[in-house]
Amino acid sequence: MSPSNPKEAQRIAKLLARAGIASRRDIERMITDGRIALDGKVLDTPATLLTSLRGVTVDGKPVAAPAPARLFRYHKPAGLLTTERDPKGRPTIYDNLPEGLPRVMPVGRLDLSTEGLLLLTTDGELKRELELPATGVERSYRARAYGNVTQAQLESLMLGVEIEGIRYGSINANIERRTGANVWIEMTLTEGKNREVRRVLEYLGLEVNRLIRTRYGPFYLGDMPPGDVDEIRKADLITFRTVMSKPGGGKAASNLQFAVRSRVVEPAPRPKPVPTGGVEPEGRRKVAKPVAAPKKPVFTARITPEAKRGDEAQERPRAPGKPGFAPRGDRAEQRPRGPGKPGFARNRDEAPGERSRGPGKPGPRKPREEAPANPARAARARAHREAREPQTGDFVDRPKGPRRPDRGPAGGRGKPGKPARPPRTRK
Repeated sequence: MSPSNPKEAQRIAKLLARAGIASRRDIERMITDGRIALDGKVLDTPATLLTSLRGVTVDGKPVAAPAPARLFRYHKPAGLLTTERDPKGRPTIYDNLPEGLPRVMPVGRLDLSTEGLLLLTTDGELKRELELPATGVERSYRARAYGNVTQAQLESLMLGVEIEGIRYGSINANIERRTGANVWIEMTLTEGKNREVRRVLEYLGLEVNRLIRTRYGPFYLGDMPPGDVDEIRKADLITFRTVMSKPGGGKAASNLQFAVRSRVVEPAPRPKPVPTGGVEPEGRRKVAKPVAAPKKPVFTARITPEAKRGDEAQERPRAPGKPGFAPRGDRAEQRPRGPGKPGFARNRDEAPGERSRGPGKPGPRKPREEAPANPARAARARAHREAREPQTGDFVDRPKGPRRPDRGPAGGRGKPGKPARPPRTRK
């Protein structure tokens, strides 16, 4: 039955499975045990056809109308069975699902050692639509295998392959990378038969030692931690089912792009302080905080133009148009002159031509007098220089003598000068 024709008669086991009562096989067992009745009459065959669940009871309780379908993502860890119960007592996915989930059914199966994305739904009809190879919903895997394989061998899987009488459809396989003796292979297929990926790679001479399902239709595993569960948005699920219901819509629905929902992680609560009654717990000691040295105060003062210039602000002539301006002629008596100019004085209190004695000594400084000449001292110094032997570094006058014959006319080395040419006479 398609979702667009809900009035079509269906088997009662299918309707009860869609309502979330149990799986089809469990419902068939419940009918055999006489636990399901219709209008008060106990049913004895699962082949009963109905258009609705009106008047159907399970263990004497009426069955409510099926709720809208819901879809969940689950990161299945390795080592769990994809089944509700196991006769051997091995752990199943239902033993590890978080509490608060409604009754869900797995979409397809993953082997005991296979990990990755597993879709869970509350609607049996949606489960059937996702599993049928006719719908063409894609599944993607990452396989780590031991052995050697070429890309040409993997590309041959696009035409399909028959293994032990079982025909497998087209598989898109590519080498992702090599790690030592192992090779990582990405595979995308649409059938999802029992142990399909492992059987196909074993056919190529590879031994699969890890298998991860990364995508089912437009729903990706992403960065979900193992064992985590989240729900697909209702709007995304409606869009997916609408596109998938159209002819050939399985591939188009698999290429839909949905926004990735950000996971909200609540921060761990802070531990409450334990009252100690003013007594420090054993093993804890107080550490005195270092006392910082006091900072020296920094005094800043605003220097005004009046304080900067001092008394000169009143004595210095101002610019024209401002109070205190004096013409150039009157400023000659107010402004001190430079050295060498008439009226110059180093100090305002001394007269021109006099020098002050320096700070802390009042009165003008006396002019410096030259020492008188001492003829006897000069004669003794001259006699000492003449009697002393010449030493290294002294300038010695070179004795003057006749010019060497081998020197040129300029005094340098060379040939002697030629004699003067006699004057020419006329004949």
